[in-house]
Amino acid sequence: MWLVLAMFLIWPFGALAEGLLGNWQSPPDPKGQIGHVVIHACGSTLCGTLERAYDRAGQRVETPNVGRRLLFDVRAHGNGQYTGRAYVPSFGRDFPAKLELNGDRLVVRGCMADTLCKKQTWARVR
Repeated sequence: MWLVLAMFLIWPFGALAEGLLGNWQSPPDPKGQIGHVVIHACGSTLCGTLERAYDRAGQRVETPNVGRRLLFDVRAHGNGQYTGRAYVPSFGRDFPAKLELNGDRLVVRGCMADTLCKKQTWARVR
């Protein structure tokens, strides 16, 4: 009975989150560096960790942010909509975030206030 109850509680999270899991490439930052972020399960929510960074020439670079969790407490709301928190290295802090999944594109939007928002479109890495 406990197994059935556990499966019932876990199944909706897994089904809604499945499309977001995996490797994502962020667009170039002001230095021209791109990042590969791995989105993975963190208990009952999702997290995204910067696994690798590359320069303009495509050469792997080490930065203080490699290994840092950039997304956390990400929760699915259905229809490709997610909310959570995003760490922004240039500000050195995290902000509320909304994520929208559309196929192999993920729009990540963070807001400092209701009117001061920035967004990035990430591409799935296969």
